[in-house]
Amino acid sequence: MGLVHQYRNNGYNIVLDINSSSIHVADDMVYDIIEAMDQGMEKSRILQNLSARYAPDQIEEGYAECEELIRSGQLFSRDIYEACQEEIEAFSKRKTVVKALCLHVAHACNLSCKYCFAEEGEYHGQRAMMSVEVGKKALDFLVENSGSRKNLEVDFFGGEPLMNWQTVKELVAYGRSLEEKNQKKFRFTLTTNGVLLDEEKTDFLNREMANVVLSLDGRQKVHDFMRPFPGGAGSYQNIIPKFQEFVKKRGQKDYYVRGTFTRHNLDFAEDVLHMADLGFRKLSMEPVVAPKEAEYALRKEDLPVIFEQYDLLAREMLKREKEGKGFQFFHFMLDLSGGPCVYKRLSGCGSGTEYLAVTPWGDLYPCHQFVGEEDFRMGTVFDGIQKPQIRDRFSANNVYAKPACRECFARFFCSGGCAANSHNFYGDMGQAYEIGCAMEKKRVECAIMLKAAME
Repeated sequence: MGLVHQYRNNGYNIVLDINSSSIHVADDMVYDIIEAMDQGMEKSRILQNLSARYAPDQIEEGYAECEELIRSGQLFSRDIYEACQEEIEAFSKRKTVVKALCLHVAHACNLSCKYCFAEEGEYHGQRAMMSVEVGKKALDFLVENSGSRKNLEVDFFGGEPLMNWQTVKELVAYGRSLEEKNQKKFRFTLTTNGVLLDEEKTDFLNREMANVVLSLDGRQKVHDFMRPFPGGAGSYQNIIPKFQEFVKKRGQKDYYVRGTFTRHNLDFAEDVLHMADLGFRKLSMEPVVAPKEAEYALRKEDLPVIFEQYDLLAREMLKREKEGKGFQFFHFMLDLSGGPCVYKRLSGCGSGTEYLAVTPWGDLYPCHQFVGEEDFRMGTVFDGIQKPQIRDRFSANNVYAKPACRECFARFFCSGGCAANSHNFYGDMGQAYEIGCAMEKKRVECAIMLKAAME
């Protein structure tokens, strides 16, 4: 049938009904029954094949339980949207509104991270700072193109956005001035390496930002190797006390301490746990995405080690949760509510349609990873979208349009993966980044196990 995904993890027999996102933790017998049903076996043959291991009346009872799950749409459920090609095409051609902007307030950085796709913040161009005037025009563009949507998101990004601090403050104030008269509410976020954090910036960010991302790669030797200052000195000792003070003052508001792992720290679970030991409770560790020739790039042969690390991390998270020292890990935070939702299946991350990146001089791109690629320049905040065909390409780029996604059990959790990665590795957004997909599937399996174990 190919409608379920079965696997064993940390002592749990897990069955995911792909189309409904229903999760079942089964005993060995029911797990075997479902596996046989998935292979298309008739009931009589299932009874015959399993009778050597289980009592016939138990098999009958287990089979009846599976039949009830099928009737209730929680097992071997069909994709109600896949056959509705007209609905999919209509959704892809829908009129979209812009709900979020990534403002590149600084195409400059005070660190020299070895894996930086933005080339020390310059994005294939020159160093530049966004002016207040360009930033205000970007916020005006967002309001004007957001339709009836009330909640709007703006991420201050770079390079290092704290290098253009006065502009950040003025744009937050301007955004607040637009809210009441336009019936909008801005949710501001900011990503920083922490070098320029001080008491004044900490207080402002904790007051005005709905979320703040703090860049830290984990253990000092790992962080300093990949995230040095331009002169080569490490930045770990400079930022750790600032991050700890920031998080202490942040209270219950959202933040993430976000790292990147490369081929130099395939034991990245140790880096995540190190960050947790430093007192940080909301963590993320992203796999580096780099050209194949880069010496730090992840390779296909690294996947078994990476999978082991995700398993190790999941087990340790369970242990620490029971000890009252639990923490969040972004990639294990699974949303099961969006399984049958056509919007989530087709919209993905929203890049190029609902989410756009803005350069310091006001150019619009589908997201920060496309900035600097002229073929993806969509328009400007002054003149609006001038190349709607780019927006249309992103709107049509969904799980139903990607051949590699059709048989993938995780497709409704990642919504087809990152368009930028597919473009960068294959020159085709319709492809799927193979290494990234493999890691996503493993993360989904670990996340489901954690959810089952914590119920």
